[in-house]
Amino acid sequence: MRILHLLASPFWSGPAENVALLALAQREAGHEVTVAVDRRRTRVSAEEPVVPRLEALGLLDDGGLELSVKSPPWRMARDVWRLRGRRVDVVHAHFTHDHLVARWGRPRGAVVVRSVHAPRSLRPSLPRADAYTVPASSVITRLVGRRVRVLPPLVDARFRPAEDRAALRRELGLGGEPLIGMVSTFQPSRRHALGVEAFARLRREKPEARLVLVGDGELVEPVRERVRALGLAERVTFAGYQREDAFARWLRALDEVWILGLGNDWSARAAAQARASGVRVVAVEEGNLPALADAWVAELTPEAVVAASDSGARVLTRPADNARIAAEILDLYAQAKAGP
Repeated sequence: MRILHLLASPFWSGPAENVALLALAQREAGHEVTVAVDRRRTRVSAEEPVVPRLEALGLLDDGGLELSVKSPPWRMARDVWRLRGRRVDVVHAHFTHDHLVARWGRPRGAVVVRSVHAPRSLRPSLPRADAYTVPASSVITRLVGRRVRVLPPLVDARFRPAEDRAALRRELGLGGEPLIGMVSTFQPSRRHALGVEAFARLRREKPEARLVLVGDGELVEPVRERVRALGLAERVTFAGYQREDAFARWLRALDEVWILGLGNDWSARAAAQARASGVRVVAVEEGNLPALADAWVAELTPEAVVAASDSGARVLTRPADNARIAAEILDLYAQAKAGP
């Protein structure tokens, strides 16, 4: 099949990595696959740009689509016209903007598949598609009567257990037992403030514990101020934004990860990456986290986070491999092409 993914974003964040890994797995299964992204916003200051990543993977689409939410109406109309002239079998749209372009620019003979990456995208105005994917089984009921599958997070091969975790921690300058991490952008939905309060409570019973915060974002300084106010500066490491192999090294050095909220990708990719790295996952019950967590946080309080951390619960199953996930989505495409 000839597959075109539409991702109207200039950022390597949110669902971008999952889309790229799905496209790679589909290509490895023998299909012709490219990914079109936002080509209008070329200056990305706060986050990593997506174009260089897709270029390096050989996935970047060069079909002339601007695909930007910042495009004026006439440029969006040009995208519709250009998409209509493409020769593809499947147009897989990932954001609302993509879905609108795909809905009006559907190439002759192609099916349109829409991935819903967060429940807020499920509005009454959601355009029709031939099939849908959702990030968690709990969302399926909101698409009753439509062809739908769960698209779980795909995981890069770099996420694997540490061969010598103690040596890795020495290399990173980390000490402490247990070594707990939060790995996400500093934004309100990720609840770093709750994590810091929970860590302060945890240290009352485990004074040698250390918290590692990996990421950047608008709330770094407020969180840093709270850490200082609680007298935790010597026990909390701000690792900053880490990418690719460096991020995988920081992740596999941890004992457990606290995931206390999700952003614009409810597939819970960080939880799957942690599980693949042999790291225990303590998480709230949002999105796909219940399918990937070892222990669940019963309520959004420091006491509940500590209770989940202290529970010692561990689920030993590994996430599905990328080839299997790609095969299921390819089967969804085939069903969509076959019709009702």
